Amino acid sequence: MIKLAPSILSADFANLERDIKMIEQAGAELLHIDVMDGHFVPNITIGAPVVKSLKKVSSLVLDVHLMISAPENYIKDFAEAGADIITVHAEAATHLHRLIQMIKKEGCKAAVALNPATPLNVLDYVLEDLDMVLIMSVNPGFGGQKFIPSALDKIKKLRSMIRERGLHIDIQVDGGVGIDNIAEVTSCGGNIIVAGSAIFNAPDPTMAIKKMKEAVRV
Repeated sequence: MIKLAPSILSADFANLERDIKMIEQAGAELLHIDVMDGHFVPNITIGAPVVKSLKKVSSLVLDVHLMISAPENYIKDFAEAGADIITVHAEAATHLHRLIQMIKKEGCKAAVALNPATPLNVLDYVLEDLDMVLIMSVNPGFGGQKFIPSALDKIKKLRSMIRERGLHIDIQVDGGVGIDNIAEVTSCGGNIIVAGSAIFNAPDPTMAIKKMKEAVRV
């Protein structure tokens, strides 16, 4: 099943609850929350207190993407704030396996994100421990970027790795995915699609969600 995870990075922060209720009613399954520290990526967004507030107003799965240095210092805070899934970047981890275990200890699903230039082999010894892998199809840090085509081959290879090992792991794809290319991305093996500007910057976000879902319906 293909699921949509709208990214609040492109939402109206002055009307965040309104925007979240809108995508919830439109059929989104997850809420993608980009946490940036201005160090690991060149942007600063939100912290655990905002996640805690969102938990009170939304029944969506809270999908927290930590684009931060030293994520081990913040996993407990985001878990306690209400995160359902916590994603850490392989590039930010000194001890990746330990980070995954920390996330699971807090009762959250564990995911690892890979930047466009990061090879899949960094997952060789942790894949069995994961609930999800996030393939970045843009360089992280800003919304509204163009999809990097080489991500398609990476998604295909990852889906093959997962099948060969007999695992059941979600593949999330984040960056530059919209109505025009969502079918191609999902046909390669992505099953959770992050979309920010393609939804929130659309003339009618509700219709954008409907059209994206229709595009992948077989």
